[in-house]
Amino acid sequence: MSDFILSRKGSAGLIRRGLRLAALTGVGACVLLIGLLALLMPGVALEASLKGLSVWWEVLFPALFPFFVLSEVLLGFGIVHLAATLLDPLMRPLFRIPGAGGFVLALSFGAGYPIGARLTSQLMEQNLLSRGEGERLVAMTTTSDPIFLIGAVCLGFFGRLDIVPVLAAAHYGGAMLLGLLLRWRKDEPEPDLELEERSRKAAERPSSAAGDRLQESRLGLGRIKQAILAMHQARMADGRPFGIVLNHAVKSSLALMIVVGGLVVCFSATLQLLLHSGLLLPLKHAIVLMLQIFGLEPGLAGAFVQGAFEVTLGNAAAAAGTGPDGIPAALIDRVAAAAFVLSWAGLSVHAQVAGLMGRTGWRYGPFARSRLLHAGLSVALVYALWPWLYAG
Repeated sequence: MSDFILSRKGSAGLIRRGLRLAALTGVGACVLLIGLLALLMPGVALEASLKGLSVWWEVLFPALFPFFVLSEVLLGFGIVHLAATLLDPLMRPLFRIPGAGGFVLALSFGAGYPIGARLTSQLMEQNLLSRGEGERLVAMTTTSDPIFLIGAVCLGFFGRLDIVPVLAAAHYGGAMLLGLLLRWRKDEPEPDLELEERSRKAAERPSSAAGDRLQESRLGLGRIKQAILAMHQARMADGRPFGIVLNHAVKSSLALMIVVGGLVVCFSATLQLLLHSGLLLPLKHAIVLMLQIFGLEPGLAGAFVQGAFEVTLGNAAAAAGTGPDGIPAALIDRVAAAAFVLSWAGLSVHAQVAGLMGRTGWRYGPFARSRLLHAGLSVALVYALWPWLYAG
């Protein structure tokens, strides 16, 4: 029996290695293909790169950089420990995530992607989250920021302020529903189970200060006092003066913004090269067929194709979606397409999340499935809420 189990494990490991090798080979082939297309169409690559650079500098940099700096400063001052103590009774029953995840949830909903991945990776590196908890948290906190949703999508692309309630409710409500559904997902064991157990025991080992907190709790001093004490202890453990914390926050945030900008430029150029080469036509035809099956406007296929790679271009295409006669598609269908694109987030954001989470043992497969589930939930919420919000 033991020999059979060992052979099964060996076969599973061989399959995983084969799949990993196939994935690496596929990625290498795609990179080579994009390089050849850039050599054949340098004008398209340059124009798309400049457009991506413009989006990064005019939209993403001013929107994300202050939140990156703020999150670093808040972490240095122990705010996450304050939030962890206060929100633990809420986060664990609802999402099976420690209270520190509430801090990530609040900041990511306000700042947008990839803030959630940034904070989740830091909490995982500090052993405040396990791999399963981190994967579920980053899945539900990969959301757009309200400024982009309202200013860029609703006002900029659609030119309508009245669609903000349904689009916001579908996008953020879908994220909360996703978190509730992922609560029941069984987390797989860590790659190094012994290391995980040591880290968890070290994180949970009561210190003298923790013992004091327990004693104070028994005396009835309350959760707020415990939260303030936890924040103070985290601040003392960090020990850096405010100037050093701020300096480090600015430096690390600038480095991260450069990475984000590079990925935006790269995927913007990649998308335009694939579109001009015609290589995405089979994907577009497949999406047209699926839209027809569900009774939706086939002219929205371009929004899904572009949104698969880049969220900004996908939303612009969703707003401009037309039917075969050139008449704009029904507003509800265009808003649903925008909700799908916002929640899927595009491979550009996926690459940003992968870069931030790469050192934590995070896996892309569950994240991609969660993005699809979030996108589907958002579309369903648009069609469910539309009659209630726009009954007149």
